[in-house]
Amino acid sequence: MKIDGTPYRTIWRDGSGTVQVIDQRWLPHELRIVPLRDRAEFATAIRDMWVRGAPLIGATAAWGVAVQMEADPSDASLAETWEVLHETRPTAINLRWALDEMHRTLAPLPPAMRAAAAAQRAAEICDEDVEINRQIGLHGLKIIREIAARKGGRPVNILTHCNAGWLATVDWGTATSPIYHAHEAGIPVHVFVDETRPRNQGAQLTAWEMNSHGIPHDLIVDNAGGHLMQHGEVDMVIVGTDRTTARGDVCNKIGTYLKALAARANGVPFYVGLPSPTIDWRVHDGVKEIPIEERSGTEVTQVQGRASDGTIRNVQISPDGTPARNPAFDVTPAELVTGLLTERGLCPATESGMSAMFADLKAAAAA
Repeated sequence: MKIDGTPYRTIWRDGSGTVQVIDQRWLPHELRIVPLRDRAEFATAIRDMWVRGAPLIGATAAWGVAVQMEADPSDASLAETWEVLHETRPTAINLRWALDEMHRTLAPLPPAMRAAAAAQRAAEICDEDVEINRQIGLHGLKIIREIAARKGGRPVNILTHCNAGWLATVDWGTATSPIYHAHEAGIPVHVFVDETRPRNQGAQLTAWEMNSHGIPHDLIVDNAGGHLMQHGEVDMVIVGTDRTTARGDVCNKIGTYLKALAARANGVPFYVGLPSPTIDWRVHDGVKEIPIEERSGTEVTQVQGRASDGTIRNVQISPDGTPARNPAFDVTPAELVTGLLTERGLCPATESGMSAMFADLKAAAAA
């Protein structure tokens, strides 16, 4: 996607061979591009959310393995790198998927061949992510077209939660890809952007994306979504996912479950942008089986913003001594999901539907 008319990806290798990423901690107020030069920096970038979003976490981990193979391609280094990077974020399944894919590619090779093979596979993973998300957008575009036709030219109002945009992937995004495709096709769309406490990725990232791309949008507090649905102002909800179970339960940023409940109560279709690497075929009951990351309470008690003097700073919003809980994700049961927007088409959020659409991937996971 473009920033001020210049196309960007979220992660890339420059002409000197250095991996560069957009450090998302400073958006929307400052665009910082930083290099990642060794395994420790890749681990920090993932853990401290310089990069975030399940697909981008996976792509970053793949490049982390590639850079480490250039420094030390030994068996011990490959195994240790898998462990070091895997422990950075426990919920997003793309992280494990990418690390397993890199290990599968590299382990059979002699160490002397691993650096080149790792760089090639990491670049392929990035390109594959872009195409997956492009296809998700094309399938979602069909649904937006149908709603637009029924509305007779009035804007299609879409609510989204957190950031499942191009900043959460290598490009296009998952939940935002249909929105971008609709906008490019000339279909009038309007987006309600949840602020998404506690880290405010909706306010800071999704709103920045919409603004940069010229898509009409309104930032709303997280608790406003149900009210808007009650009054008929939301035509559809599209969210992303960090892990989806074999039966269609969806783990996404905390607050997604409440949006799904409000959508069901008000007859609003609730869709999930699902790239297939985000399916965890080993897990069936998302509520019981998916590990939910508990992040620092300071993300709840403090907020980051730009002060009147232009500096970016954190301020405390709670009393001294008040503890905070910070579960980063929740699980939306499959029965609340209208459909899963995948690169292969619209899939029912059921075990039979997912098994039919992704029979090959399910079989591979079981092998």
